[in-house]
Amino acid sequence: MRIGVTIHATDRAMSPVELAREAEDRGFYSLYIPEHTHIPTSRRTPPPTGSEELADEYLRSPDPYIALAAAASLTSRIRLGTGIGLPAQHDPITFAKELATLDWISQGRLVFGIGFGWNHEEMENHGIDVKRRRELVREKMLAMQALWSDEVAEFHGEFVDFESSWQWPKPVQQPRPRVLIGGGAGPKLFAHIAEYADGWMPIGGAGLKAALEDLGRAMEERGRDPKSLHIVPMGVVPDEEKLAYYASSGVTEVVLRLPSAPRDEVMPALDEFARFVSR
Repeated sequence: MRIGVTIHATDRAMSPVELAREAEDRGFYSLYIPEHTHIPTSRRTPPPTGSEELADEYLRSPDPYIALAAAASLTSRIRLGTGIGLPAQHDPITFAKELATLDWISQGRLVFGIGFGWNHEEMENHGIDVKRRRELVREKMLAMQALWSDEVAEFHGEFVDFESSWQWPKPVQQPRPRVLIGGGAGPKLFAHIAEYADGWMPIGGAGLKAALEDLGRAMEERGRDPKSLHIVPMGVVPDEEKLAYYASSGVTEVVLRLPSAPRDEVMPALDEFARFVSR
């Protein structure tokens, strides 16, 4: 079981570029940062954390893809991912190029952790029908995979339509950069994972073993090997018992939560977490 870290990157917190280098030096497998294009001030949508007020870091998220590209230039081994990215909010043709370029620059180290989105106002500002966001994400992901894997690609769907086209560079990872989908267990989510992804970012650990059996069946129905799945709990506050439970449940990677804070607060936490890596 691999150990990674995540930070809600902001312009006030420790730079994710600097953090990637420090995490790699300590043997961490991965670094993940989230995406928000903007946060509308209306705040009709309640915070995903269940708190009354939305934490300040949500308002200050940098572009994760530019940040990860910069991190890739100063590292050589650590996996660099989004936790989570929001494909619904991007044009799939230009986004496919951006992600492929990032995987190419990093020499195959991109992990594209994605979600369907929780902030209704943010999605609506991008012209998204919130009720149909899952169908939109699915189609954009399939269209991008065609551009990533086919020498000549075309796609004709309800939301995405483009004629026979060339697009390079191709990502190093084929047929796509590693795709993980975040969300709660259920047949709809597992159907998405089985169709166009490589793993799951579960929310919490309760009922994980039973859920993995259901996900395995969804994979088999698609003719895919459940043993190929990456199971990656995100934002974990670690202790020995919790990590032992994850390891026994078939989890392949655990991503530990660092504070969204300056270097002098992040580094002691990173050094404390390093003991789980050396274990």
